[in-house]
Amino acid sequence: MYRKKNREIQNQIQFISLEDLVPQDHILRVIDKAIDFSFIYDEVKDLYSPLDGGRPGIDPVSLFKIVFIQYLFGIRSMRQTIREIEVNVAYRWFIGYGLTEKIPHFSTFGKNYVRRFKDTDIFEHIFGHILKEAMDAGFVDASAVFIDGTHIKANANRNRTEKITVTKPVKQYQKELEEEIAKDREAHGKAPLPEKKDDAPEEAEKTSSKTDPDSGMFIKGEHERCFAYVANTACDKNNFVLDFFLGAGNIHDSQAFHELYKKLLPHIEATEAVAVDAGYKTPGIMREIIKSGKVPVVPYKRPMTKEGFFRKYEYVYDEHFDCYLCPNDKVLEYSTTNREGYREYKSNPEDCSSCPFLSKCTGSRNKTKVVTRHVWADYSEQAEDYRYVPKYKEIYAMRKETIERVFADAKEKHGMRYATMRGLEKVRMQVTLTFACMNLKKLALWKKKTGRLPAGASRLLQKSCEIFKNIYYERCAFMFGCECTVFCG
Repeated sequence: MYRKKNREIQNQIQFISLEDLVPQDHILRVIDKAIDFSFIYDEVKDLYSPLDGGRPGIDPVSLFKIVFIQYLFGIRSMRQTIREIEVNVAYRWFIGYGLTEKIPHFSTFGKNYVRRFKDTDIFEHIFGHILKEAMDAGFVDASAVFIDGTHIKANANRNRTEKITVTKPVKQYQKELEEEIAKDREAHGKAPLPEKKDDAPEEAEKTSSKTDPDSGMFIKGEHERCFAYVANTACDKNNFVLDFFLGAGNIHDSQAFHELYKKLLPHIEATEAVAVDAGYKTPGIMREIIKSGKVPVVPYKRPMTKEGFFRKYEYVYDEHFDCYLCPNDKVLEYSTTNREGYREYKSNPEDCSSCPFLSKCTGSRNKTKVVTRHVWADYSEQAEDYRYVPKYKEIYAMRKETIERVFADAKEKHGMRYATMRGLEKVRMQVTLTFACMNLKKLALWKKKTGRLPAGASRLLQKSCEIFKNIYYERCAFMFGCECTVFCG
């Protein structure tokens, strides 16, 4: 048996407020209580003309709240976001619009971006303000920082390509490395390396997208090829995103690390450990982390030696005599230091000719084994020693719960798997707002869980309680939800 629904109720007029239609436990209510969005007025005050005539623009707080809705709920476009807001009472309530009030056109934010926000750091300021709120609340635990990179598929057709010639970027740490090479050669009695005759920068040919030239060809495995961007990102133990660096998808993680770490370093003075994966395990990066006073936490990296040959660790380095000993106890003496910063240690061909392990040692025609050692290899070995410390083993194991979880949530819940726009600056805006909304959501949920008030709220409650304390003591407690024994005495 069932009761037939009377659908005439759809045409009835009811007296109800928008406030009553939004559930009390809705995530947007939690977010609205967690942070005072009026800070946006201060951030944009120099981007708007004074009110001396003309048509006023949309309220900046409402405008940015529309954008927050898109990235909080992973809506694929601004057009779709506006459609969702038109029919969703919680969204209308969040941006401050009534039930029948006309929602701004979907092109409004795009026009504001072109006319006001382009080439500004407004989005970085919003990200920084939200992160500071989390820090002030004591939610950020940066005793260990986790760094990794993730690829974002570009909004580009992988079949529309062209070959272009580009200038090779200067390697990170190049100047410092050249100075170290000169000192090392001098210490070994070698003449300085001759200067390059041609000072012109090196050039290389690369595949570029005609649709989005700022993206880069990302090759994963043997079959997967697409244009993408890569976001090298740092987070703390509690999954709050601290900062990121965005580049083309063909930039290796180790190249982007320096730019990210340079931005991050002033904010992680109290950090003890920096956890990275095997892609960052290079002498230059290990040196940069250790010289900054941090402990590099790295995994084991399998040697890239051909099958059937001795591994490099089977050749023992003698620091006192500055030489290597091969598995047959023969000496490989220092030969030179090359332009890449590697010392070359060579065996005696006469020893190798009669060696029973020759086929497992080298396949060179002149029967000479060459083992290389970077001038900064001491930093890599120091990082390898840290790998055996139980505390740092536990920190590295947290990567799957921290930075990898951040990337998973960003892609699955917040739409960061694909770039919704084209061009490096616009994709950077997308990533900035995505991470800002992720931090905002976590901040709000944690404040609700711990019962902590947003910045300035305690002062507001104290002022309100002072007004009411001599009139309606109980009403004060009921209305403002505070402990009047604290604020009212």
